[in-house]
Amino acid sequence: PEPKSDAHPTEPPRHQLRPRGSSKWSRPLGGQPFPGLLQLENLSREELVDVLRAAVVDQKGPLVTLNKPPGLPVTGKPGELTLFSVLPELSQSLGLGDQELQVVQASGKETSGLVLLSSCPQTASRLQKFFIYSRRAQRPTATYCAVTDGIPATSEGKIQAALKLEHIDGVDLVIPVKSPSRKDFQEGVKRTLSHFHVVAMGSGCALVQLQPLTVFPSQLQVHMVLQLCPVLGDHTYSARVGTVLGQRFLLPAESTKPQRQVPDEALLRRLCLTPSQAAQLPLHLHLHCLHLPGMRPGEAPMKLLAPLPSYFSRTLQCLGLHQQ
Repeated sequence: PEPKSDAHPTEPPRHQLRPRGSSKWSRPLGGQPFPGLLQLENLSREELVDVLRAAVVDQKGPLVTLNKPPGLPVTGKPGELTLFSVLPELSQSLGLGDQELQVVQASGKETSGLVLLSSCPQTASRLQKFFIYSRRAQRPTATYCAVTDGIPATSEGKIQAALKLEHIDGVDLVIPVKSPSRKDFQEGVKRTLSHFHVVAMGSGCALVQLQPLTVFPSQLQVHMVLQLCPVLGDHTYSARVGTVLGQRFLLPAESTKPQRQVPDEALLRRLCLTPSQAAQLPLHLHLHCLHLPGMRPGEAPMKLLAPLPSYFSRTLQCLGLHQQ
């Protein structure tokens, strides 16, 4: 049977949360309030390989697990610095020789956390089939941790929404579709589903565990906006939540342009941030846990964990969001 995910992820030891590697690519706490952030524009290919090598949390047989920093895209246009673009060098530096790594499962560009790689095409294919089968059976395999600006109305539940991708002003944005027709589904609208569970609350924010049961770009961010609790550091979709006299409401998705999230003054004080620093807040969405089947017949299922980034732990501390 599929192992259940932890109801309460335990906070990793402090030493695991320090950004590893040279300060050239991780910002110190002094001037920057977000330790461990990747400054991709300043990195060479060799330095990115070093960062990724230092981010390896597990290596078993053909499987390599990384704890990806936010801001690193998995794929991109030719010539762009991405995880995919440096896989040949990473494979070499991990001593895999000609067995080049391929991506099996990964968190999105702005999301931090687990990336699962395999140097064996058969293993990669088997795991991809396992993820597809688990989704069809509505068994979650991935657990994300998020800090939300706002507290969900219920402590746990399901979020269901029909979503579509729309190209608006040169940007691909996810738009919820109310009462979709058959024609909508033929034109790319997808039904999406996530489970959520509130782990801790404090200072008007929450630490929430999210388990997507479908795959759609920015699904978890859009789902939390629909709960009127945008993810902290969501500078794309949080503008869709408006407030009048302390009451939150949804603004129309089609006509609300993405803009920098603006936390209220009380939240800025708790986070010890200036408004200009808050405009650089990283997305507090982290792929914390993956459940995998045993690699051989009769082998026990595996659970992979990625420690929280330093800035994420700092936010939990500032807001008094203690994981039980």
